[in-house]
Amino acid sequence: MTMRLYDTARQAVVPFEPDQRVLMYTCGITPYDATHLGHASTFLAYDVLQRRLIDLGHEVRCVRNVTDVDDPLFAKARELGVHYLDLAAGEEARFERDMDALNALPTYSSPRASSAIPDIRGFIGMVLDRGFAYESGGSVYFDVSKFPEFGSISHYSRDHMIELARQRGGAVDDPAKRDPLDFVLWQPSAPDEPAWEAMWGAGRPGWHIECSALALRELGETIDLHGGGSDLIFPHHECERAQSEAATGAPFVKHWMHVAMVYMDGEKMSKSLGNLVFVDALRKEWDPRAIRLAVHAHHYRVEWEWTDALMPEATDRLARWMDRASTTVDDGLLTAVRGRLDDDLDTPGAIELIDEAAGRGYDVQAAASLFGVTLH
Repeated sequence: MTMRLYDTARQAVVPFEPDQRVLMYTCGITPYDATHLGHASTFLAYDVLQRRLIDLGHEVRCVRNVTDVDDPLFAKARELGVHYLDLAAGEEARFERDMDALNALPTYSSPRASSAIPDIRGFIGMVLDRGFAYESGGSVYFDVSKFPEFGSISHYSRDHMIELARQRGGAVDDPAKRDPLDFVLWQPSAPDEPAWEAMWGAGRPGWHIECSALALRELGETIDLHGGGSDLIFPHHECERAQSEAATGAPFVKHWMHVAMVYMDGEKMSKSLGNLVFVDALRKEWDPRAIRLAVHAHHYRVEWEWTDALMPEATDRLARWMDRASTTVDDGLLTAVRGRLDDDLDTPGAIELIDEAAGRGYDVQAAASLFGVTLH
């Protein structure tokens, strides 16, 4: 069976048929606080995808960046009175401990934005040289009018894009811009922010350019699959795509895959609202394998609500799967579970099949391993 995944840009479930080596980029954390369940849901979805691709015989090169040059990190460091890189290093280490505890596969690389300043300067030079950007007010901006395909990932209206940009740091009222949707590639730094020399003046990169430069450096001009939470569709991924194709002239991403948001108390789980469940706190009380099962019981494209009932349910499920009084193997189970995963990563459907097999007394170790869950 051919793997089929929903493509955000094409707005349909379509075949995902990469070459033997799969090039994947997932947007990682801005390391200013602990990993919450929304993060875990996103990264575990891509972890299961990687496991199934490896199971199919692919070599997967998954790059997951660390955004250690960004406004929220600087604001948190300022609030705590610490150096931004010290804060970033500590939170990145905590994130890695959480991912290890959840048995997430190691990434091919986890580059920091701060490691890529020379690459970013070169990338911005390419965009300027090709006529897609302009200098104004001490900053460099991408000119969306020069990229007619802008908006073709999200399919949002111009008004909706402007509103989202306003909510998500897009500075739509910046008088130095020619258009509210133009976005910054390079900007002057505040007095207490890091600054690097550039031909456009000392400053720092904008958020979007960091991922484009890292993806180009780590994986090349065109990647097979790009992912992240659905809140990154716009502006982040829309801007990434525009500036990347403007710089290289090549298609940036073959397949866009996004993971839906996790809610709590009726609101999207977010640091700004404080309605968070942190992984490092959760795993002190519960088996990390049960945390994985609680997440995978929901389809990656469907928004869902975190409740206190989820962990006891997942713990009971794990116990049933581990009860191997019989070593009888259901020869068709693994094939059936693979089929569900190949159908737009249907983890709830696959879990249901494993539940049924475990209930009939079958050994489900091999099927559980496709979820990163070991039963010993």
